[in-house]
Amino acid sequence: MMVNEMRHAESFRDLVVYQKAREVARRFFAISKGFPNEERYSLTDQGRRSSRSIGAQIAEAWAKRAYEKHFVSKLSDADGEQLETQHWVDVALDCGYLAQPERDELIGELERIGRMVQAMKDKADLFCGAPAGYVRETTLEFFADDR
Repeated sequence: MMVNEMRHAESFRDLVVYQKAREVARRFFAISKGFPNEERYSLTDQGRRSSRSIGAQIAEAWAKRAYEKHFVSKLSDADGEQLETQHWVDVALDCGYLAQPERDELIGELERIGRMVQAMKDKADLFCGAPAGYVRETTLEFFADDR
């Protein structure tokens, strides 16, 4: 497929950023299973909630594409959630529940998600107001390679 070929996402599930957000949520959940019970209602729940909310906010942004400002607002919420998740990952490191390499890998993924969300905000016009509910995009950076 040529880079300049038009691609259409039929669902938020087609967005690479959404797929990456789900992967980070899965990884945080798996890691947090090893946190002590006394962290159950603080670090564990907060980190799980924020990591899961990244993808949820992206899905909500998708639903708001008819209104560019609403779309951008929901993406801003997604970015806030990924930053909150970075905080909880750092806390897990500080408490000794997470090794530095694992922390660095998770933070790197979260930062990539943040950059992708920012690119979507910067190019909101490509996502909003498209006929038949599809995204108009000339680059492949937003879509999974397995289509």
